Amino acid sequence: MTKLQKLSFIILLPISLFTSTAKCQENNLPAIASDYFRNPLAIPLYLAGNFGELRSNHFHSGLDIKTNQREGLPVYATADGYVSRLRVQIGGFGNALYINHPNGVTSVYAHLQKFDPLIEARVKAFQYEKQSFPIDVILTPIEIRVKKGDIIAYSGNTGGSAGPHLHFELRNTKTEETINPITLGIKIKDTTKPQMSALYIYKTNKTVFNEHTPKQYFAVYGSNGIYNLGKVGTIAVNGEFGLGITAFDQQDGSANHNGVFSTTIKLDGEIIYECVIDKFAFENSRAINAYIDYYSKLSSGRVIQKGFIAESPKIKFIKAAKNRGLMELTDQATHKIEYVLKDVEGNESVLTFNVKNNATISNKPFDNKGLLMSYKTVNKYETSEVKMSLPVGVLYNDLYFDYAEKAQPSYAISKIYQLHNKFTPLHNPFELAIKVDSSKLNYADKLIIYQLETGSQGGVFKDGYILANPKTFGNFCLRADTVAPVISAINVNDGANLSKQSVMTFKISDSLSGIKSFNGYIDNQWVLMEYDSRNGKLWHTFDEKTGFGKHLFKLVVTDNKENSKTYQITFYR
Repeated sequence: MTKLQKLSFIILLPISLFTSTAKCQENNLPAIASDYFRNPLAIPLYLAGNFGELRSNHFHSGLDIKTNQREGLPVYATADGYVSRLRVQIGGFGNALYINHPNGVTSVYAHLQKFDPLIEARVKAFQYEKQSFPIDVILTPIEIRVKKGDIIAYSGNTGGSAGPHLHFELRNTKTEETINPITLGIKIKDTTKPQMSALYIYKTNKTVFNEHTPKQYFAVYGSNGIYNLGKVGTIAVNGEFGLGITAFDQQDGSANHNGVFSTTIKLDGEIIYECVIDKFAFENSRAINAYIDYYSKLSSGRVIQKGFIAESPKIKFIKAAKNRGLMELTDQATHKIEYVLKDVEGNESVLTFNVKNNATISNKPFDNKGLLMSYKTVNKYETSEVKMSLPVGVLYNDLYFDYAEKAQPSYAISKIYQLHNKFTPLHNPFELAIKVDSSKLNYADKLIIYQLETGSQGGVFKDGYILANPKTFGNFCLRADTVAPVISAINVNDGANLSKQSVMTFKISDSLSGIKSFNGYIDNQWVLMEYDSRNGKLWHTFDEKTGFGKHLFKLVVTDNKENSKTYQITFYR
């Protein structure tokens, strides 16, 4: 394998040399040979997470490849191309690298421990140029070219990673839609069929779907692709209903419970609902909260994948949804339902059961109360103290909005305002304004909107109100943040001789609005401080910029309300 000791040259092959595949046509890409992409690691690939897996508030956009529970494995360019983007994030992808390939695909490598030395030097230069640890730099095609198999980085555990692994993606370069890498030739051994554990029947009855929609649970039995409801006979239904299921998939050699690639529901052989998670746009990733039973996830931790769609689903990988996947029987016949799950390799599992109409079963809908809001329009709600606006596209379904005011707690400077409840998912943030009491205007710039369920929502002062854009409904109040962040030195102190240390380490934290920035200086010159937000660790690695002798070190940490803390010492090298 070659290393990036010099620039590589790319030969752009004519499309006629590639093998045509239906998957490439579906993704609006030129035909791609099955061996065009190599695996990004030189070890057998086992997955900790697969494409489209159901994560917290998003569909997983790539493959999480296991690295034997350690960091530092070489990461290889999966095909010829050029490094198009270098990114260092606080949280998120951590250290990430993007390569554009001549076939219209971009490969992404994330949570990296470090980049190849040549690229690492470029990243550090960008950080010093911008005087910032987080960077996001777009490169031109002539700056860093790579060949298939070049070492570009080393696997790690940076950003929002929960353990050592490589997050790997393939995206359509033009549209930036993320594509299941296995459909484009990345090899993962998989002969294991999806597994099911529970079936749910939702009694929708042509009313607004929400946390009050009744559902009925059935245990699922079986194995090796054949599933049933055990001793349960024909299920009696009355009125409109939809289905949901708890299920997972596995790949060979891995115990991880991963996501299901394809779901099909058939009624008497007719497809009522079908989805295939082969690609999606990032702006629709949050629609996972409409794809699942959001109330069940929050209230009990059960992840139920619904077999019917919201009124405004925001999901493009739904291939069929007759009447949104909802069914209603109008005769007295027994009807057969097949719930079919497949993985990307075509391994299939089928749950089969019967349903029959029974008019004696109660189908009285829940008596929803509150202000009816349509998902199709802008919705506003105002009182003398609160203004709320839901732009078009925020709601997945119509909503019966509920509002209440509660007593002011000791830690707040306003009452608590209950905006509906946390069990209704939202696709985009909404606009919220809370009025500032006239006696608090002298420190309005220190006020934030605080959500009891999730914490600070930030906020800016304008025209007597604090404005913010929360992502979820819940309970909100105003709080004042006048306290500076905390800095704790771990392995340094004033006057210390650090000639035998390669790193200065600190812990930083902020109790309310959160850390906005951190800047370190040695002898009044900015130096790179690296940060891990998961544990609040902040550190500087000495380099040639800090020579022998006495030095002055200063660290300034500022929160999102401009409260600032300075730590300063002298040290020797």
